[in-house]
Amino acid sequence: MRLFSLALVTATLVAGAASAQTLDRIKETKQFNIGFRTDAAPLSYLDNNDKPAGYSPIICDQIAQAIANKLELDEMNATFIPVDSKNRFDKVASGEIDLLCGAATITLSRREQVDFSIPTYIDGTDVLLPRDASGDLRQLAGKKIGMRSATTTETAVKNSFSAAGVEAQMVRFDTHPAGITALKNGEISAYFADQSILLVNFIAAGMGNDFKISGEIMTVEKHGLAMARGDADFRLLVDSVLSDLYGTGAMADIFQTALPGVEPGFALDALHMVAPTLP
Repeated sequence: MRLFSLALVTATLVAGAASAQTLDRIKETKQFNIGFRTDAAPLSYLDNNDKPAGYSPIICDQIAQAIANKLELDEMNATFIPVDSKNRFDKVASGEIDLLCGAATITLSRREQVDFSIPTYIDGTDVLLPRDASGDLRQLAGKKIGMRSATTTETAVKNSFSAAGVEAQMVRFDTHPAGITALKNGEISAYFADQSILLVNFIAAGMGNDFKISGEIMTVEKHGLAMARGDADFRLLVDSVLSDLYGTGAMADIFQTALPGVEPGFALDALHMVAPTLP
């Protein structure tokens, strides 16, 4: 096993030359820049010690080790760089980060800006409601509903309400805890987010007595690790590591580490079976 160091930085880094391929640049500089979300638990977040944690950063630890081995580097500095929902893909496209290890849904519009690895997770938009509320969207007509801004959830909610012919006042929040606090305080009637995010916040906030997660996802969203477009060698290495993690069962172990006691859903179980690519 090769040795590499992991670090967390908050300062903006200067992007490398756009023409440099990722693996060549890493070999020359011995620097691997990983973008991660600080507020998307359980997939990507800062833990109580202000260190990167969650499902995706654990996966990216494995990828960093594989890169060090592939390039035969005795030392490599793997640096975790915080990103948010608004700037994450810009940082990938500009070369400021080499790999986005957060909670990013693969979409065609995003692929106009970045490339994605094979899927790493399957999630979907769900809703957190008062325990006595109906899960029927029509019951939210004319009411205030919340969601995180600049996410696929926002688009999913708009499309679902439009298809149901329901109009509601949509309130955007900068963080999930802020939205969930608003729900607890009665400022909104429902809060929409990825099911995994709702689950963690629901448990952490001790909301079981007064609130519920509907359990009926509105979308099926495949997550992947984002990287700069057009770098086939780097993408092949990332996909090879992910395929190996799936094939050996390590990906299931990572899920249990990141979400202890949580049973993966049918879609995620299916992904573990079909995701590995033959060598």
